[in-house]
Amino acid sequence: MKITDKLKEEDFVVSFEVFPPKNDAPFEPVKNAVSKLSELNPSFMSVTYGAGGGVSNNTIDIASYIENDLDTMALAHLTCVSSSQDEISDTVNKLKSKNINNILALRGDIPKDMEFPNAGYYKYAYQLIEDIKSKDDGDFCIGAACYPEGHIESNNKEKDIEFLKQKVDCGVDFLVTQMFFDNNVMYNFLYRALANDINLPVFAGVMPVTNSRQIKRICELSGTNLTPRFKSIVDKFGDNPLALKQAGIAYATEQIIDLVANGVKGIHLYTMNKPEVAEKIMENISEILK
Repeated sequence: MKITDKLKEEDFVVSFEVFPPKNDAPFEPVKNAVSKLSELNPSFMSVTYGAGGGVSNNTIDIASYIENDLDTMALAHLTCVSSSQDEISDTVNKLKSKNINNILALRGDIPKDMEFPNAGYYKYAYQLIEDIKSKDDGDFCIGAACYPEGHIESNNKEKDIEFLKQKVDCGVDFLVTQMFFDNNVMYNFLYRALANDINLPVFAGVMPVTNSRQIKRICELSGTNLTPRFKSIVDKFGDNPLALKQAGIAYATEQIIDLVANGVKGIHLYTMNKPEVAEKIMENISEILK
């Protein structure tokens, strides 16, 4: 099944993002976490894609486990900057052989030691999208990333929207946002997208923060801003893991409630492979989503 089919069946979509084990790390802990997350009945689960090594194969294996063993729809991330066009083509063929019908097409972060762009590599995500669309005869449902606060490499939000429109025009079926902590930023982004004829399903990326050091690192890499209110939470409870976990779940819950109340039709929860966090949030919004 494709995500576009799921959108026709469900009025509201909640999806989870998970990450595969790194290189030679054991599979069982990730499989156990993914299995528990699947029991919460998300509309689909996405699997991130690492740079280099065996991570891309791990992505395929976890996505296949989700799709074929857990009977939950899988969305496989496909990052092109660290893999050649031939390697990407091989990965796409493997995904097809595993009955995975949904791809999130991304450029990815440029490795520090990499000369970019290299011959035989994609330079931009839209090139990857074009290539998949030209070869797959419609077999894949393709999503792309979008950035409510603007991509960290973009000079301004207007230029960022232009780049997004370029990806959309290549045949993207839906969009998934980078995490954000200020819903007004999301609403402003949706307005600007519609003003530029971008009228696709958009899944709002929400991340329950349960680790202060982790969130600071993620914000540095992505350019995501913390609201003053959220900074106060991290400052107050950052050294108390249980308190921060509880506060992070509460903040994410409030975000989702506000998004639903304002007409957003899909939430993409960055679970960080923590079923207990996702379960608590799903309990908090169980009646709201009915």
